[in-house]
Amino acid sequence: MAATSEGVGDQLQLADMRRRLKAIFIGSVGNLVEWYDFYAYAAFALYFAGSFFPHDDPVVQQLNAAILFAIGFIVRPIGGWFFGHLADHYGRRNALMLSVLLMCFGSLMIAVTPTFTRIGIGAPALLGLARIIQGLSLGGEYGTSATYLTEVADEKHRGFYSSFQYVTLIGGQLCAIVVLLLLQQVFLTAEELKAWGWRIPFVIGALLAIIALVMRRNLHETDDFIASKAVARRESSVKALFNYPREVLLVVGLTMGGTTAFYTYTTYMQKFLKLSVGLTDTQTTLVTAASLIFALFLQPIYGSLSDRIGRKTVLIWFGVAGTLFTIPLLNALQATTSALIAFLLIASAWLIVAGYTSINAVVKAELFPTKVRATGVGLPYALTVSIFGGTAESIALWFKSIGRETWFYYYLTALIAISLLVYVTMRDTKQRSAIGRHE
Repeated sequence: MAATSEGVGDQLQLADMRRRLKAIFIGSVGNLVEWYDFYAYAAFALYFAGSFFPHDDPVVQQLNAAILFAIGFIVRPIGGWFFGHLADHYGRRNALMLSVLLMCFGSLMIAVTPTFTRIGIGAPALLGLARIIQGLSLGGEYGTSATYLTEVADEKHRGFYSSFQYVTLIGGQLCAIVVLLLLQQVFLTAEELKAWGWRIPFVIGALLAIIALVMRRNLHETDDFIASKAVARRESSVKALFNYPREVLLVVGLTMGGTTAFYTYTTYMQKFLKLSVGLTDTQTTLVTAASLIFALFLQPIYGSLSDRIGRKTVLIWFGVAGTLFTIPLLNALQATTSALIAFLLIASAWLIVAGYTSINAVVKAELFPTKVRATGVGLPYALTVSIFGGTAESIALWFKSIGRETWFYYYLTALIAISLLVYVTMRDTKQRSAIGRHE
């Protein structure tokens, strides 16, 4: 009888593990598609900027495109609020489905928008509207997916499983780079890419979003959310957030340096390699893709490490190393003419930045109780990313346009140093997690 009970227990445990892994896989795939759609804009901006922003100076064209990229971030707090409210009151699954549907619409809109030569100022206006729609979607996706992945993971491996948010986030950008590489090297000429080929990745993104939507229909709701439904709540998620001012400020502080570093070594790095280092289009794409692959594999390693030694130690590693080595790394990168050296330097930077990217989602989720978790993670994060992460590329290009490119290196270092102060003074959320609290 005891052996039978033990066997049944093992089967139930195995079934529970399979359920968790399936939920994490589906949630991660949807996240990858959303980030692919969003980053396709950055990956192909070198080709379509001239179609929407006519100008003789390519730096100015890229600056205009970067401003619209930043607009997608400006509206992310609205998406963080709306989808956070939806996830906290009506379920994580419903919010995840709606966010990917909205991203599909935004990508399709970019794919069919006419150029400046056809409709004049209406072209960048429509492009901006599409970026607003994508920004709203992504503003909700981050907080909801971070909450979902954290809640479906078991306690001992929460850092590891939650790191897959940035695996898929980086993977989405990597997919955009791979599509660019295939179009560059196999299917189209540079002239065809600039003329019409840049529309292809957005069509692909819209189709992938539909597939992700179908997959997310099969997601089960998290146990934490179901349990929290039994607790009466009379106030909105945003109003409830005022009961956690310290946690909100912690999200802002721990995010500002990390998000700026992340967007420096992802969206801006492609332009930096082309315009500052002087690599060819092919070299730029290959170095960017290789560095993203390296970064992708670092995420679960650092996430698993945080399950062993704590979240705080991993964050402090990023803060200390980022403060000390950001300026030397970027100076060395700007000075090199070798694609291999450029890759090694960016890979070195990722050894630092992964200390933030791998676990920032789980740290934020562990700060808040269930009833306000999606809003608590999504809204202050989206606001911080809008101010610091989304503007990183525009600020860097502006410094370059006025002949003061290295000023950006000091700006980034200062933000990382401020976040370091937060890491040193905050609690280790692995030891004192709010997961399971439904008050």
